[in-house]
Amino acid sequence: MIFVTIGSMFPFDRMIREMDAWVASRMAEGDAEEILAQIGEGTYVPRNMTWVRRLDRADYIAAVARARLIVAHAGIGSVVSAGEQGKPVVILPRRESFGEHTSDHQVETAGRLRGRRGIYVADRESDLATGIAAAQNGGGSGGSMSGTDPAFIARIRAFILDGPG
Repeated sequence: MIFVTIGSMFPFDRMIREMDAWVASRMAEGDAEEILAQIGEGTYVPRNMTWVRRLDRADYIAAVARARLIVAHAGIGSVVSAGEQGKPVVILPRRESFGEHTSDHQVETAGRLRGRRGIYVADRESDLATGIAAAQNGGGSGGSMSGTDPAFIARIRAFILDGPG
């Protein structure tokens, strides 16, 4: 199963639309893998993948645990969740210029995470398919995050909970 998540704060129709198109192309090729998308309050409603608006914390953790691959916005919480479960993650940063967030901090986050084991950065929505293929093949920055330094994950978690400094 591939789990697609946009986080819990803002809609991210650009990513959901692209993932829905990717799923349609895979279905046309005979790929029937389950895709579950958490789409939030966006206006785009997927036609080719199973979706929910929101998952509670327990269901979110269960979806991450069940997935073999996570596709997410470049939110630290999503990256940490994937890392804790040893799952590869493809991240697409939200962009302020598209009205997807109040700043471009996710672009900066993606830049800082680029090249980390198990993290695949899609700079544009058109890069999602390439990122997914790399994650599925273990190419680029390498397989799952199961080998990610626990101290790195702990630093990210501390930053989320306590802020910088």
